[in-house]
Amino acid sequence: MGKILVFAEHTNGKLKRSSQELLQAAAASGNTVVAVAFGSHAGDVTAALGHNGASEVHVVKDASLDAYNPEAFTANIAAIIGKVQPTIILASASSTGKDLFPRVAARLGVGVASDCTTLTISGDNVTAVKPMYSGKCFATVNFENSAVKIVLMRANQLPVAAADTSKTANVVEHAAAAADLKTLIKEIVKGASEKLDLTEANIVVSGGRGLKEAANFKILNDLADVLGATVGASRAVVDAGWVGHGMQVGQTGKTVAPTLYIAVGISGAIQHLAGMSGSKVIVAINSDANAPIFQKATYGIVGDALDIVPKLTEEFKKALHH
Repeated sequence: MGKILVFAEHTNGKLKRSSQELLQAAAASGNTVVAVAFGSHAGDVTAALGHNGASEVHVVKDASLDAYNPEAFTANIAAIIGKVQPTIILASASSTGKDLFPRVAARLGVGVASDCTTLTISGDNVTAVKPMYSGKCFATVNFENSAVKIVLMRANQLPVAAADTSKTANVVEHAAAAADLKTLIKEIVKGASEKLDLTEANIVVSGGRGLKEAANFKILNDLADVLGATVGASRAVVDAGWVGHGMQVGQTGKTVAPTLYIAVGISGAIQHLAGMSGSKVIVAINSDANAPIFQKATYGIVGDALDIVPKLTEEFKKALHH
C-alpha cells in the first residue's frame, strides 16, 4: 500500500471537521495515512490527527504560517511532499485548498481534481466525482500518468465517526522552508462572529431579497441562535450591501453541504443552487409558489418569511427545550 498525505486545516488549534472527514476516509482505504499541519498552533492538533487515523504527523510550528501565504505554503507543502513521497494527497476544497494545491500540482507536474463530492480509494488509485456546469451534471475523475494524485473534497460530503482516542501518531517537526515571497500578510481583519464558517456548519440559514431589508436579517440570526446554525445569504443581498461577501452562498460565494439548509426569501437562481444543492435536507420559505428553489427543496413553505420565520423560531425553542 502507498501513502496518503492529508493537509490538515485547523482554527486556533482545533481541527476542522473537513479534515476529520479526509483523515477517516484515508484510514478506511488501508493505506498509510500521513498528516501535515502548519502554524504556531499546529502542535495542538497532533493528538486529534492521530485519533482520526494518521499514523504520522508532520508539523511546521512557525508563526509565519499562521495566516495563509501562497508562496510560503507552497514551498513548505512541496518540501514535505518530497520527504513523505505520497501517492495520493487529500485536502479540503476550501479557499485555502483551492488556491494552494493547483500551485503545488503545477510545481510537481501532477494532476489535481477540485471541488469533489465523492471519493473512492483503492490502493494507489483514486476516483472522485465532481459537479460541473453549476451542478447540472457530474464528472467522474480518474488520474492517468500522474505520480501524485491530488483530490480536493467539499466539506460535509464524507461521514465522520467518533475519533479513536487510543490511536496516536508519530510527530515529525520541520523548520519552515525558505520561500521567495511575493506577497506579505500585514493584517487580517476578522468579523465578530464566533459561529462556524459556512463551509463547516451542519445547519445553515440563508436569506435573500424576500427579507425586504437588511434589518430583517435579525430574524435569521434569532433562528440560527436557536438551531446552532450559521447564517448565509444570496448574492443579491450581498451586492445590495445588506451583509458581507463572507456570508454569500453560491457559485461566486461559498459552496456548502450541511445536513439542513433553510433558504428564506431566496428565489433559487442557478448560481445560488450551485452553492447549496449538495445539502441533505433543504427547506425553502418563499412567498412565490413558483420560485425555482422549490424544485430543489425537500420541504417548502409558501408565505411571507417575516411572518413564518419568527413562528418557526418559537416552535424550535419549544421542541429543543423539551
